[in-house]
Amino acid sequence: MTKVKICGLSTVEALTCAIQAGADYLGLVFAESPRQVTIEQASHLLQQVPIPKTVQTVGVFVSPTRHQLLETQRLTGIDLVQIHGELPALQDLPFPVIHAQAATQTLKLDPIETDYILLDAPATSYQGGNGRPFDWSSIDPTTLPAQKLWLAGGLNANNVQRAIHYFHPFVVDVSSGVETNGQKDCQKIQAFCQKVKENPYVSRT
Repeated sequence: MTKVKICGLSTVEALTCAIQAGADYLGLVFAESPRQVTIEQASHLLQQVPIPKTVQTVGVFVSPTRHQLLETQRLTGIDLVQIHGELPALQDLPFPVIHAQAATQTLKLDPIETDYILLDAPATSYQGGNGRPFDWSSIDPTTLPAQKLWLAGGLNANNVQRAIHYFHPFVVDVSSGVETNGQKDCQKIQAFCQKVKENPYVSRT
């Protein structure tokens, strides 16, 4: 079954709602963004909200240094890192890496081996959750590694099932699609997770 990442979480209420709704991954943004949290804020949040063993936390970064990744993980306990922009040296990092790449007609997957690939809408700089889907038809999903594919870019409860049918991603990633007036909306989080869970993943052969 396709898994769910709710990204841009910054309050106890939003984290709790995402967990209760069935999210598999919780995204905390350390990059410059309206949803940005500091290491101190993230650490406090994760101490306040019990995270089930079935749920993992993802730190989102833009062109981080290796030291920044290791220090953030040490202080917050995040399980994975999601990197937009330039990649640091990845050898022997003690956590999985998700490499974000812009979905364009000229998409060529980075030859650098990472654990996962996040396909996202093109942007001049990372702000996260801009709510704009990219042109799905511009990408041939059979060229993508389905078991490594995370999909983002303008997803919401109304289009996520179609996205799953087209791309068959391992994870769907949403931020602004579960917000109202720039704030996480628990009802939208619940609706998004429900749409994904009732739409079982079918692997490509």
